[in-house]
Amino acid sequence: MNTLYSFRRCPYAMRARLALRYSGVPLEIVEVSLKAKPAEMLALSPKGTVPVLSVDGRVIDESLDIMRWALAQHDPQDWLLKDDGPAQQRIEALIEENDQVFKLHLNRYKYAERYPEQPMEYYRGQGELFLRQLDELLSQRDYLLAEHPSLADMALAPFVRQFAHVDREWFAQTPYRHLQRWLQRFLESELFVAVMAKA
Repeated sequence: MNTLYSFRRCPYAMRARLALRYSGVPLEIVEVSLKAKPAEMLALSPKGTVPVLSVDGRVIDESLDIMRWALAQHDPQDWLLKDDGPAQQRIEALIEENDQVFKLHLNRYKYAERYPEQPMEYYRGQGELFLRQLDELLSQRDYLLAEHPSLADMALAPFVRQFAHVDREWFAQTPYRHLQRWLQRFLESELFVAVMAKA
């Protein structure tokens, strides 16, 4: 049986669960306590971060690698945008911007008390640059790069959700209407509701 070690609210684990469920991979999900990580997970991946997928004797312990592995098994709605080379490059660029830059600002915004060098609003403003970019993309269509969800939408949405939830009132009054609708559609989707259901 394939086993995924996960933590329900972690955006990295969330996006791995989204891709695995979407692709229909049979799976046992082990919910991990981050304070008491299971020995069998640490034996598979000593770095001790979720998600960790154990499949056919192989260990995949990066969320994007798990997503790509799942989509290689089955990608019924073409999340990979297989026939569109430029769009594939834009998927990579958006995910890299999210993971390398936006996530940094998100952490500082969410845990601003740990980063007293700047006020919380400063970190939020840095993160907003990315939100603005996404809102602009979404002004052209319902999803970031195509008329249907792609890997970019699913890889980014858990992080945008986390940013929006730091201060929901603030997010609700921002001018990013397209982004707000996109996030709401994601939060109400069958796929997201299913991967967030408590076992």
